[in-house]
Amino acid sequence: MVDFLFSCSFRCVVSCCPLLSKLVTGVIMADSADFTPTVNSQSPGKEEQGGGEGGGGSEGDVKGGLTDAQRGVLERCVHALKHAKNDSQTLAALLLISRLCPASELDKPMLRRIFEAVGLNLPARLLVTAVRGDENSGLPPNELLSLGTALLAALSTEPDMASSPQLLATVPLLLGILVNGPVFTQQKQEAREQHQVGQSPDGEVQSANISNPDCNPASVAQSAEETESSKQKGDDGSEASRVSTSQENPLSSSLDAALAADCYLVLTAVCALPRGSELLLSRGAISALCQAVELKQTLSHEKGLALLGSLLSGKNKDKAWSKHTPELLSLLVRLSKDFCESTDETRLGMCGQLAQFLPPAGVAAESEELKAVVGSLWEVLRPMVQAKLTPRHIGPILVLSACLLDLYGWEMAGPPKFCCLLVNRACVEVRMGLEDLPGNDLTPEVQHTITGCYRIMEAAIEQACSPGVPQAAAPSQSSISTLSLQQSRQVLGVLEEAFSGLMYFLQQVEPSRYGDPFVFATFRSLCSWLAEETSCLKEEVTRLLPFLINYTRSHLQGGILEQSLADWMVKMSIGEDGGAWTGREALRYLLPALCHLSAEEGPRKVLLDVDTPALLVDFLSQSWTFLRGKTSAASTRDPSMETACSALLNFTVTEPERVRKDLCFRSLEVLLSEALPLLVNKPRLLVLTANCCTLGLMIGRLKEGGSVEAGQRRFLSSALRFLRSALDSSSSPGPVKVSLSWEDSWDDAAELWRLSLQALGGCARAQPSITTLIREEGWLRHMLAMLHQCSALPDQLTQEALEEALCALAERCPVCKQEIGDMMTRSSEGALSNMKKLKKSVVVK
Repeated sequence: MVDFLFSCSFRCVVSCCPLLSKLVTGVIMADSADFTPTVNSQSPGKEEQGGGEGGGGSEGDVKGGLTDAQRGVLERCVHALKHAKNDSQTLAALLLISRLCPASELDKPMLRRIFEAVGLNLPARLLVTAVRGDENSGLPPNELLSLGTALLAALSTEPDMASSPQLLATVPLLLGILVNGPVFTQQKQEAREQHQVGQSPDGEVQSANISNPDCNPASVAQSAEETESSKQKGDDGSEASRVSTSQENPLSSSLDAALAADCYLVLTAVCALPRGSELLLSRGAISALCQAVELKQTLSHEKGLALLGSLLSGKNKDKAWSKHTPELLSLLVRLSKDFCESTDETRLGMCGQLAQFLPPAGVAAESEELKAVVGSLWEVLRPMVQAKLTPRHIGPILVLSACLLDLYGWEMAGPPKFCCLLVNRACVEVRMGLEDLPGNDLTPEVQHTITGCYRIMEAAIEQACSPGVPQAAAPSQSSISTLSLQQSRQVLGVLEEAFSGLMYFLQQVEPSRYGDPFVFATFRSLCSWLAEETSCLKEEVTRLLPFLINYTRSHLQGGILEQSLADWMVKMSIGEDGGAWTGREALRYLLPALCHLSAEEGPRKVLLDVDTPALLVDFLSQSWTFLRGKTSAASTRDPSMETACSALLNFTVTEPERVRKDLCFRSLEVLLSEALPLLVNKPRLLVLTANCCTLGLMIGRLKEGGSVEAGQRRFLSSALRFLRSALDSSSSPGPVKVSLSWEDSWDDAAELWRLSLQALGGCARAQPSITTLIREEGWLRHMLAMLHQCSALPDQLTQEALEEALCALAERCPVCKQEIGDMMTRSSEGALSNMKKLKKSVVVK
């Protein structure tokens, strides 16, 4: 409750500072003389309980529980806040409000007026005055700090206040306090002792104005630099407070719990902002909080670790670990040591926390320190996994195990027997959890456990589907989990049962739940299974295909993306290049399975019924638009576009009539005619270029007669230029070599290149007019010259593909036949002379 936090924070500070209480009481009497409040005679405690006996108010009660008299005084107090001439008057009005009005009876508009009237200037000045040890303040610096942080904590509960530059400027100072405590110089300490607030003989507090005209809020960060003796420049340009190593004498060797709590409250409020984590990261929060935990400062474990966990969640984790690897690794070592040395009961509660502090996959992977941590954690987790535990207790253990698998896979998990047990327990939890549905909604805790189990299952699929290591060559069981054939079958058996449960669950999902993050996690896990294995559960998979296609289409078209899912995607950085969610990601996960399923007759018919080719064309179009916007240097290989082309190629080969009639393939031709001329100039995307070239030519061979359209001509011209670039004849009269630009990608692109040549021959047979373009582009002349000069082609398959294309040209074009025949007549020893089928076509003896 915003009002509760405000009122309690302020009263707590006043009660902890007797001197300030006396000062403010005196100021109240002086500064408020012009409006005498009619305060309820009840004690504040009774007021907060609702006013007199029975919790009721007077007849003059208004909405909010305040009497007319109280409301009138409240208005005067707010007026005094707005027109306060100094900080003493501001504090007096605040204290009077806290004594006058129960926190629960202040409505939001009134509370907002109070916050705006106070503003952030006052707490900022209090902090600056405190850290500078100004002898004119009239109050001890530690009390100024307590008051300033308490006010900041109250104000920060309003998001607009928490995001203001004035409050954000205090973040480095608050972090410094949490690390070093309220540190002041010996000189300022002595000055403070000599300049205690004087008292008159009758005990009245003398006038002391704590406002400092020289201290503006913008100077808070500068003041922090002056008082902190050591700063470390962060990798991101931020400054994080370091442990003081100077000879300065601190006012207090320990950090007051109330002060620490207020500091953490402010930082937590900032972290809760839309970009709060980034704001704290840029101000050195990671380094400072790690130091606070290392020094065992007040509330560092209770609140500091929780705040660190929030900063390390989602998309900020990679950034934080890349810039603060030493500090975070040191913290992880400490936490893992505590975990390993704790009792079993304590460990169960620590699993969830420890998982937050593991690095993302790939970061510090070669660190021996990290490997030692992971190894020690597995040692402790093995007996816990083997123990008889309730679902509530086994959940955090499985989630932590999944996080460890993300780091080093099964390499350090343990012997194969344990790995089988871990997979089995994960599958059991998934089946038990999903069996409760539909009808019963899973709790967030159960969903978190099941998604962790999904990750274990995915890792098991990869392990079980990998080739086994021969027994003689297998390393020791303690070093790597290499499953035997029998163990692989056992793992696949339990996985099959679990994924059967996933498919049953997804069958029950209504379109209204497509935006549920748990549904997406389940869908993604199933896709990992389908990418590797489509022979099991064939009927179930086929029945589920309409759901899978409709689900991916809904996200691709962006029709039902709920805010909860969108926020989760951003948090988890599930987007292209770690960027924003685009809607294409769901289909990207399904594409490997579609590539398999589109080649099988039964599933392919279902896919055609739900218009899957149009979905794939839409995906390619969106992906190409995204790719085209990148610079050449930023363009990297995109396997999803390649896989989409492969699935469309399967439809093109197996369903020629559908290709001729379906308008989406006309749209695809237009897209390819636009994309290929640009792709041929992007060597990093050579495999994608080969896919587009092959797909376009395979569609072109299904055309019947007629002239070559402008778009088709543009595509064919680029295709011919691309195909001729694959082979290098500069080593003649030796064998032809694969060109340097193709060499690195030849294993992936060779089959596509050969298929393109066969399709080119098919295009020539379907549209003889294409042969003219082939001659005009110089492709035929180039190929014949290369075959004449060189002794052999790279392999027999390449020779057969090229020979088939030349035969098609000879059959459909007399001019081409004459050119080929003339070259073969002159070539008696080159690679051309070995093409017997071509000799027969052009009638060369």
